[in-house]
Amino acid sequence: MNIAFFLLPKKDVVTVTLDSTLRQTLERMEYHRYTAVPIIGKDGVYVGTVTEGDLLWYMKNSGGKVTFENASKFLLKDVPLKMNNRPVSIDAAMEGLINLAKVQNFVPVVDDMGRFIGIVRRSQIIEYCERFVTRDVSVPKN
Repeated sequence: MNIAFFLLPKKDVVTVTLDSTLRQTLERMEYHRYTAVPIIGKDGVYVGTVTEGDLLWYMKNSGGKVTFENASKFLLKDVPLKMNNRPVSIDAAMEGLINLAKVQNFVPVVDDMGRFIGIVRRSQIIEYCERFVTRDVSVPKN
């Protein structure tokens, strides 16, 4: 089993760039009902993950400077990221993926140049494991 088995390719992943505005980021997250999305650099490299909390804390700590009304004037590159969603290489062992999935809702997957190629959702790993657990559990007969 390798990581590619679980990979949701980048074409199917909602992402933002550092040049996205706060408003664009918020609207994209709201539309897709996500609480976090990967940030991709211009060169396709995985930069980090932005969360709703990052955006809300940035707005709260701006002293009223950043509001929902003017969020289109501020760029994502100025928002400090609190979460460090570490990526995994497509060639990494499954252990590395599982260890990251224990603490991240999704694990970004990168190639050997650090370019973003997709994500693995924690729910996919759990669903895969569930098949083995439910298959091995026998229901006692009364």
